[in-house]
Amino acid sequence: MNSPKFHNIYTQLPKSFFSRSTPTPVKAPSVVSQNKKLALELGFDLEWMSSKEGTAMFSGNDFPIGADPIAQVYAGHQFGGWAPRLGDGRAHLIGQVQAKDGRNWDIQLKGSGPTPYSRSGDGRAWLGPVLREYLVSESMHQLGIPTTRALASVVTGETVYREKPLPGAILTRVAPSLIRVGTFEYFSSRKDTESISQLLAYSISIHFPELDPKDAIGFLDAVISKQAELISKWMGVGFIHGVMNTDNTHIGGITIDYGPCAFMDDYIPNKVFSSIDVNGRYSYEQQPKVIVWNLVRLAISLLPLIDDTESEAIKKAELSLSKFDKTYHDNFRNLFLKKIGMSREVNGDLELLTDLLTSMTSFKADFTQTFIELNPLNRDSTISSPLNFLNEWKVKWTNRLELEKDPFTVMSQTNPRFIPRNHLIEQAIQDAILGNYKLFNDLVLASENPFKKSLENEALYTSPGTDSLVSQTFCGT
Repeated sequence: MNSPKFHNIYTQLPKSFFSRSTPTPVKAPSVVSQNKKLALELGFDLEWMSSKEGTAMFSGNDFPIGADPIAQVYAGHQFGGWAPRLGDGRAHLIGQVQAKDGRNWDIQLKGSGPTPYSRSGDGRAWLGPVLREYLVSESMHQLGIPTTRALASVVTGETVYREKPLPGAILTRVAPSLIRVGTFEYFSSRKDTESISQLLAYSISIHFPELDPKDAIGFLDAVISKQAELISKWMGVGFIHGVMNTDNTHIGGITIDYGPCAFMDDYIPNKVFSSIDVNGRYSYEQQPKVIVWNLVRLAISLLPLIDDTESEAIKKAELSLSKFDKTYHDNFRNLFLKKIGMSREVNGDLELLTDLLTSMTSFKADFTQTFIELNPLNRDSTISSPLNFLNEWKVKWTNRLELEKDPFTVMSQTNPRFIPRNHLIEQAIQDAILGNYKLFNDLVLASENPFKKSLENEALYTSPGTDSLVSQTFCGT
């Protein structure tokens, strides 16, 4: 039985990038779930994972040799308002492990106790948000959407107080890095160009090693491209992040910080789930616009490194930012055309797609189920809402598909049969509070093969009834 070999390359950066901080031990930790497939990719010994030593690491009680726990500092714009100093308020980066492919991966505990950046928070997490992030992040990965990963979850044996007493829990999160737009903003706000330069080189070495370590404009271009692709993929599965603050925007173009996130049921473009998003800033349809706003903040932070002359730096940054729309719309269009069976675009396709989405909006059709039910290969599914409203549209669509070789296979590979729907997540959380993890485990199993049915339970694959519809989600911090 071998413990994982840790090191911490982030601590090689100046001390202003982080604070040394040790997780607060918990009383009686026990494992809820472990991601064994991911563990093997990371080179973890599965016997060690299940041992007392493994549980001690996942709960923050003890660590293997080489681990060096820290809390990272960053700033951010939250709902458009500037917060000059945020940082990991309830998380500890314990170090990196080198996977079998040679890549380094950050290992972080969330809910592991207070840090110098906790402000008035208790540094803890309760079971609900931990299970939500574990399930949704792993579902996103299986859907082919870049994301942080979940390695393990534990209950702490302690009580966390929110609106009421709740069971405490800790999530072990994995990512190539945990650097955000807000990390760059933190040093930019202090006019610390040297630190921005060091952060740039570090970020490029991990996410864009093909670039020169000082290539600020190349880095900006790469981040813009990655985010354009990411957001189009969110839109393609009806995913709403819920809190697209700059401190929740990852420079590597991966989904990070699952708070009040949700997948749409009914297709409502201005849909908002987050209880704190009272003005709809982060609604489904606003996500492409918001990410540009966030990318502008990154560009501003990089200006001193883009060109010595500010006016020239601004021109170069604006040129980079202007590329977002085409990259995003190309990705969006290609993805959504595949959702209706079209592997290539011909004249009139965009109008056909727009007509479909307009009809879905008018009838508040279920986003996921509509695309499933259009595919005759999925006739085994339980039809939750008839598609009679599409009868006229389907005539045009069927005629268009005559130009395609295998449209329904394209649809089957693009439209997931399973998404972790809000009502199922909420029920799994309520069951787990009572010690019953069956539904949670079933959802994890279904998420492993989202484009096919892996379980016979039809309720996991259909839209909710009116009595079980969840219209609002909560952050849980």
